Parts: sequence; C-alpha cells; structure tokens
Amino acid sequence: MRAAFWVTYGPQLPVGAASGVSMSSYILAIDQGTTSSRAILFDQDLKIAGIGQQEFEQHFPDSGWVEHEPQDLWETTVATCRAAIEKAGAEAGQIAAIGITNQRETTLVWDKATGEPVHRAIVWQDRRTAARCAELREAGHEAMVTERTGLLLDPYFSGTKAAWILDHVEGARARAERGELLFGTVDCYLIWRLTGGPNANAVHATDATNASRTMLYNIRQGAWDAELCDLIGVPVAMLPEVRDCAVEFGVAEAGLFGGAIPILGVAGDQQAATVGQACFKPGMMKSTYGTGCFALLNTGRAPVTSTNRLLTTIAYQLDGTPTYALEGSIFIAGAVVQWLRDGLGIIGSAAETQELAERANDAQSVYLVPAFVGLGAPYWDAECRGAIHGLTRGTGPAELARAALESVGYQTRDLLEAMKGDMGAMMDARGDTVLRVDGGMTTSDWTMQFLADILGAPVDRPEILETTALGAAWLAGMKAGVCPGPDEFAKGWALERRFEPAMADQTRATKYAGWQDAVRRTLST
Repeated sequence: MRAAFWVTYGPQLPVGAASGVSMSSYILAIDQGTTSSRAILFDQDLKIAGIGQQEFEQHFPDSGWVEHEPQDLWETTVATCRAAIEKAGAEAGQIAAIGITNQRETTLVWDKATGEPVHRAIVWQDRRTAARCAELREAGHEAMVTERTGLLLDPYFSGTKAAWILDHVEGARARAERGELLFGTVDCYLIWRLTGGPNANAVHATDATNASRTMLYNIRQGAWDAELCDLIGVPVAMLPEVRDCAVEFGVAEAGLFGGAIPILGVAGDQQAATVGQACFKPGMMKSTYGTGCFALLNTGRAPVTSTNRLLTTIAYQLDGTPTYALEGSIFIAGAVVQWLRDGLGIIGSAAETQELAERANDAQSVYLVPAFVGLGAPYWDAECRGAIHGLTRGTGPAELARAALESVGYQTRDLLEAMKGDMGAMMDARGDTVLRVDGGMTTSDWTMQFLADILGAPVDRPEILETTALGAAWLAGMKAGVCPGPDEFAKGWALERRFEPAMADQTRATKYAGWQDAVRRTLST
C-alpha cells in the first residue's frame, strides 16, 4: 500500500513550451476547497484562460464530525490543474508560477518517511474537540490564547484537531515527538507533495495566514509559540516553516504538469479573497459566500483585539510585514443550500432557490438557524444545532428556501454589528459601509438584494467572482514579476453590480429582531 501511494496516475503532460508562444505568460491558481478542488489558469492580465473542478466525498463518521480523505484532496488537485492547463491549450513552460489557496483550518498529519497520512483530514467544520476546548477555557487559558493568536478556544481551529489525532492514533504522539510525523494545513500538505514528498527534499512550509489559524502561532511575534504548543499538545518538531504570502515555496515536480513550475504564492482562502478583492486599505471589508461565510475587515499594521467575539487574524504578509484583519466566521452559508438539495430533496440545483424564494408567502415569518455544526461568530456555540422557527401548516418548500437564503443575510448582519462595535470609528471615517462580496452564492440577485436590505448598506459584486483564486494568482504573479504591485492591482478591480438597500427601516428592524429571537431559542445555553 505504501509503495503504491506515490505512484503518478494518469497521462502526464508533455514537457516543454509550444514553439512560437511567449514563455511565462500564465499563472496557475490552485483553489482547494471544502467540497471540491479547483484550478484556474490565469493569463498575464489575470483573465481566466482555463478552469478545472472536481468534487470529492465528504465523510461524517459521527455527529458534528467531518473528514476528508487526503488522497482525494491530492488527486483532485492534480487532475484539475491538468484540466485547466489542457483547456487553455497551455504548457508548463508558459506558466510563470503556481499560487495556492485552501480551506484553512482543515488538519492533516502524515508520515515524514512514507507520506502516508496517519488519519483522515479533520475538516475545519469538525466539532469533535469541543470538550477539550471547554476544558482549556474552564482552566482559564482563553485570555492567553486570544492575546497571542487572536483566536478563541474553539474546535474550529487546527491545534486541538492535531492533538486529537496524536491522542487517538496508536503510537502517533511518540512518533511525532521523535520527529517522524508532520503536521500541516491543506496548503502545507499540497506544497509537500507537489515538491516531491518523501522522494525528494520536499518543502514543509506554510504561510502566515494559514499559520494564524492553528491556535499555535503568535501573530504578534510572528512565530510558533512553544508554550501554546505544549498547552494544546502539539510537538513543535512537527510544525512547518512559516513564510510570507508571496515568496518561493519550492518547485512543483516536472512530472506532474509537464515541467517544473515554482510555487510563489500561498494564502488561506478567505485571506486570498481579501487580496483578490483588493481590500488593501484599513476599513475595507469583504465577505465570501462559499460553504461557509467569512467577512474580513482590514485593520492595518496593528492587530485589534475584538470585544465582540470576532477573531484577530493576519490578512496577508508581504516583505515580512503582516497586515491584520478582524474576521467573522459563519460555518454554514452555501452549505444550507446543499442541505435543501441533498438533505431535504426540495431542489435539484442551487439555482432553483431564487425562484422558490420569490414566490414564498410574505405573511410567514420562518427563520432557519443553520447551526448544523454549531454557530460561529459572534456566538461561538459548538453545542447548539440547527432549528427552524415559525413553521405553520402553510409552510412549504418556498418558505424554507427563502428562510435558508435569508439566514445568510442575517448571519452577515450579526458580523457587521460586531465589527461596528469594535471598529466603529474607522468604519465611520470611511463613510457608508460598502461590502464587497464573492463566492458562489453571490450569483443569486435575490440573495444579494436581501443582504443589502438587511444590512442597510450597499453590496458590491465584482466582475470577477473567482476572487479567492485571483488573490492566489496575484500573489504568485507579483512575486514572479508578471503582475503589478498592490496599488496598480487595486485599480483593476471592477464593479459588476451594486445592490442598494430598498427595505423600509421598520421592516428591517422587525425582521432582524425576529432572527435574534430565533438564535436565542437555538443556543445551547
């Protein structure tokens, strides 16, 4: 089994660039997400030249547990990269660099000598370490964790996931302490495999944004924190090197894509989207609507500690200097639409939700609190579970679809209220709050209009919705000298449509009060 684990599968791409075609005119962005892997080949003007995408299986071995097969992450990544390159009619010699962006807190532990994972990847949504986080919190450790990492003691983050693997796989902890096992988030695992794995001097490295989501990294000092590692139970010996977002992370082996390609950009998916939305100035804010929803507010060169249970995180790090952000994390956004499709079977595709929502009965006040794996910011309740409030005999698929879409807007309003509480002066100084949005759900005009209505603020949808991959591509392309610096890149951001709020103030207040009541009834305490 171990020997077969590293066999290269499928036809390899031919080595060398086509005659007469300019060299290094493309950037390959790997966007490894929660439910699918995607690869997008951008040209030197950051226009999309080719896309590959594959879904992979989700594993739910217990209530609140979510896992991925590491080999699925790897195989779909390689396959989609090859597909994107082929669709563009490109060759490896024309690709200046690879940029990687990834589902962030998902945790892998693998054997340094063989490359074989010791356990399935534990996904960011997974809640199995809730009890351990509660123990640490009750022991009085949360203040120190928050001060050093910007995070709260929650099973969302990587540290307790890694410790759980070491404690539940026979012999794993002893092997980790001997330096035989490696820990990494998905970016780190892909870098290690792309650069040769156990068959070469593979690169074991991550970037500052992914490191900042582990609960092991001191975001003020810019280093792994030995005291936190000891507290949580993760040996320092298994941790990767932490680098900037736009530096060299090694070279992808020639046999994978037909030629050696340098990996020059890495950022966690939400930070990559912040970059892709050109939110380079303090006070700028973006929100990405994928499986979950994540809103980031650029706070500049100094970390801001939230008083409203938001996270302090690194937005990006260039030339050794971090730029910080406040983040609100919503665990279920697009996933609630998947639940309507796969769980209830009331829709065949996500596009059907808009038509259903439009014909829902306005007289019904149905609220769906999608706490399938608990609630994230600003509640941080790992134990509560989803609930529907306001059901009547007249409630049907249309009302449930509308409540599902509205839940995303309500949760975003929760985040915006918390951000205003923390950064009101900064946000007021910039004038009216404008939210830049991206991700799959933003294609729904109905959902975006409701978002603007319930926020009471404009919502800007850009021309390029693939902002996560775009951010990774720009980081790599800038390092390669193909793309311009931040100021010039920001000038290229283009608006596709602005959604202006049209809901009456009293209606907005009434609807949001109903949501707050539904959440109170759903919380575990």
